[in-house]
Amino acid sequence: MGLYNYIKARLKTAQKPPFEQTHRSTTLAKVEMYSTPICPYCLRAKALLNQKGVTYSDINVMVNPDKRQEMTQRSGGRTVPQIFIDGNAIGGCDEMFDLDYDGELDALLGLK
Repeated sequence: MGLYNYIKARLKTAQKPPFEQTHRSTTLAKVEMYSTPICPYCLRAKALLNQKGVTYSDINVMVNPDKRQEMTQRSGGRTVPQIFIDGNAIGGCDEMFDLDYDGELDALLGLK
């Protein structure tokens, strides 16, 4: 499937508001992710959290410009995803995978 068709399919299946969606799990940490439905890094970060069974708030900045401004003010970053664990900015997808590789992510998420 080409990138264009992939994005088109994702947009068709993307859920409409509410702008913040909560996803499953049993973790103790509060995880928030500012994302867009067409960002491959966002999808990768969500997949890692889902794999770990982590509950997270998904804040779609594509449909809500006010949330994008909030994201920039909170994190200092302008790209998505921007991920927060218990209110602390950890960065984006690469930073979260680095934490996981170093064995630090599970402790931050309250899984250890």
